[in-house]
Amino acid sequence: MSSVKKASSALISVFHKDGLEPIVKKFQELGITIYSTGGTEKFIKDLGIDVVPVEDVTSYPSILGGRVKTLHPKVFGGILNRQDNESDVAQLAEFEIPQIDIVIVDLYPFEKTVASGAPEQDIIEKIDIGGISLIRAAAKNFKDVICVSSMEDYTDFLDVVSADNGNISLEDRKLFAAKAFNVSSHYDTAIFNYFNQNHDLAALKISETKGKVLRYGENPHQKGFFFGDFDAMFSKLHGKELSYNNLLDVDAAVNLMLEFKNDEPTFAILKHNNACGLAQRDSLHQAYVDALAGDPVSAFGGVLISNKEIDKATAEEIHKLFCEVVIAPSYNAEALEILKGKKNRIILIQNDVEMPQMQVRTCLNGMLLQEKDHKTDSIQDLANATDTKPTDQELEDLIFASKLCKHTKSNTIVLAKNKQLCASGTGQTSRVDALNQAIHKAQSFNFDLNGAVMASDAFFPFPDCVEIADKAGITSVIQPGGSIKDQLSIDYCNEHKISMVMTGTRHFKH
Repeated sequence: MSSVKKASSALISVFHKDGLEPIVKKFQELGITIYSTGGTEKFIKDLGIDVVPVEDVTSYPSILGGRVKTLHPKVFGGILNRQDNESDVAQLAEFEIPQIDIVIVDLYPFEKTVASGAPEQDIIEKIDIGGISLIRAAAKNFKDVICVSSMEDYTDFLDVVSADNGNISLEDRKLFAAKAFNVSSHYDTAIFNYFNQNHDLAALKISETKGKVLRYGENPHQKGFFFGDFDAMFSKLHGKELSYNNLLDVDAAVNLMLEFKNDEPTFAILKHNNACGLAQRDSLHQAYVDALAGDPVSAFGGVLISNKEIDKATAEEIHKLFCEVVIAPSYNAEALEILKGKKNRIILIQNDVEMPQMQVRTCLNGMLLQEKDHKTDSIQDLANATDTKPTDQELEDLIFASKLCKHTKSNTIVLAKNKQLCASGTGQTSRVDALNQAIHKAQSFNFDLNGAVMASDAFFPFPDCVEIADKAGITSVIQPGGSIKDQLSIDYCNEHKISMVMTGTRHFKH
């Protein structure tokens, strides 16, 4: 069998007509017979191009309100026959089945219909039956048929069919088959996930059709890829391509700042997925200055994120720092020009998109799946555990510290004062080590911890942490509670006039 085949016929039945006109005009030029249905048939006729209705082939009308149009042996026989098989060819002649060399079919917009919030019946009607069957049949028989399964491939297909006057290579047919199965598998995954939203079936199906090759992974000797619609989430205004590690830091920054989305001006600086600076102030400029003061050393090469538009004054301060990425909901014109002054600095506008509700990571020879930690501690959640109650300012600082603690690697301790991160102890095997690390770091940057608050991602099994904190000047503590020895820490706090509140919610981040 020759690897190059001359196409003489095509079946076209598409939902999206954009970009189709040049293709059907090329078919007319090449003398390719066109079969079609419904709205596509009318579209082609309106262009003044001859088209054969599928009903003329099947001798059967479109029925059930259009649910059944192409599901017929004379259609699928024309697609699935093997042209190097004498029996198949003989049956085509016996049953007067036309050979179909090209199938151009797309699918009903199921995902868009779900995203629109449409009622379930509308969503169910967007589960394509004929289209998905045609795609699978044509892609399966790629040795004889080329399948075009998405309007995104129209331009490439037009180039292929034009290059050699309708002669199409096996390599191209196989490439388009791969694209078709990419489309069909993604579509079925979307449908399954709609029906399995509550994960009643313990099955995991993930499909991302948008992807890009990264320069490398965490290290230069590792390959790296990103799969997802980055352009939907961000508008990239300036700078080099993001690396694997940049993307991880951007993810950490975005998730942290979601905690402060509608708050007063808040600025965060992150390094290696943890915040090294965070402050909330009346102005964004002051929020940045005070976030940087939290750790000006670690901020070098970090990722910066704001919950408000970045103005000229803030941009001028940022420009003094070498940083990899700046993220904000917007920038004024003067700020943007200043920030563009560093050639490689990545400048992103964060768009308002729906974030995934689940987290997935590889584990052993499989994967772990969990709901995101959507719980944000609030003042209403707090239970006073001690005789001394936190002041209003301490309550605000406790919630501020708790939000940050939730997004910092366990074991962690966060120290904050006046809505400013003083220091964190991150990713330590001992909570005492985390606290000592935080105190040492805060003192090294000249923070006065008298009146500061402490947040812990998990309970204190012993009173050692509250004792160390007390001696450093800390006056209020927030923690989940739940240790059988909670009372030991409570007793120490009562004896030393420290306020402690419990949230009842642990925020491990492993």
